[in-house]
Amino acid sequence: MAFAYRNGALCAEDIALEDIAARFGTPCYVYSARAIEAAYGELRDALQGRDALLCYSVKANSNLAVLALLAKRGAGFDIVSAGELERVVAAGGNMAKTLFSGVGKTQSEIELALRRGIGCLNLESEAELERVAHVARRLGRRAPVAFRVNPDVDARTHPYISTGLRESKFGVAHAEAERLYARAAGMREIAIAGIGCHIGSQLTEVAPFAEAAERLVELAERIEAHGVPLGHVDFGGGIGIRYGDETPAPVADFVAAALRALGGRKKKLILDPGRALVGNAGVLLTRIEHVKAGPARNFVVVDAGMNDLLRPALYGAWHDVRPVREAQHNEKSEVYDVVGPVCESADFLARDRRLAAREGELLAVMSAGAYGMVMSSNYNSRPRAAEVLVQGGEAHLVRRRETLAELFAAERIPE
Repeated sequence: MAFAYRNGALCAEDIALEDIAARFGTPCYVYSARAIEAAYGELRDALQGRDALLCYSVKANSNLAVLALLAKRGAGFDIVSAGELERVVAAGGNMAKTLFSGVGKTQSEIELALRRGIGCLNLESEAELERVAHVARRLGRRAPVAFRVNPDVDARTHPYISTGLRESKFGVAHAEAERLYARAAGMREIAIAGIGCHIGSQLTEVAPFAEAAERLVELAERIEAHGVPLGHVDFGGGIGIRYGDETPAPVADFVAAALRALGGRKKKLILDPGRALVGNAGVLLTRIEHVKAGPARNFVVVDAGMNDLLRPALYGAWHDVRPVREAQHNEKSEVYDVVGPVCESADFLARDRRLAAREGELLAVMSAGAYGMVMSSNYNSRPRAAEVLVQGGEAHLVRRRETLAELFAAERIPE
């Protein structure tokens, strides 16, 4: 296991988290390279012998060290901004194996992607098709594109991360896809690369994913019957992980569903995993500042807040919270809400957790490798946390903590 107790101390691979806290301070994100590599290897092995590409979803965790780790193992990337594009370049990623998704790409982002040799622009509207054609014409290039099709399938996940229903802002309507592909095929500036979909995030059941995959392949066949060849079929990502009492289906079951949908068709299969690769590979390390008893609830006040880990406040997300030093059997425990110092009632990391809590002790918020640091902010003028990558017995500082001066370094007071 990437995170386990040894001699009473919670460790990341071969290093005690308390040693990492002493060296780098808190709050601090800690990632296990071994866990990321194992998760990637599991998906890659499930696709063995198939023409396939795994495009890591950069939005899940965009630290350069994480991207470089995956790039070295042959991963492609799924990006949603110019900033993510430049991160992939800086980490040594292959632009030809990179997909650019997202509903609101600007002209400058499209131009940058084409100049960088992007593998595919995933289009999400007819207006975007027009914009891409315009930019490609101006540059004298042909833009490789695929439409993200909205299959109107309920992902059965949190409504904020469900993206495949017809009321979603994402993708083009299933009923409009054949017309849009016919239109795109008539544009000299457009090179059709494939077709894709993505129904949501934190999928724990295979059935919605399988239903969307079947619908997508059936649609692809109809499009090709009209003389528009499609090189790849992108089934998206969203494969879920265990945070608490979930029992997510194995990643191999999602791969099997995609393979069943494709059958014997000789198409490149693309998957865009994010959380499944990094979610359980990271923890947020935080220190207890105060233990506060209240008339209705008891609180453990820690030095990490909603600006560091937004998921509990935003989604009501559940994260396991563990003491970095195992509690002794004779230590008294109480039920606490684990809260931060931010001036919002929504500033909590966990509710109703039984802990033997003492001021100065360290806690680890588990399964924080995805949608943790990437969603952090400077709210309340708080510096963002440090990030550390552990490889066996070595801990590498892969992002230093922000200084107070950096919080306003880009600001100016008018003369």
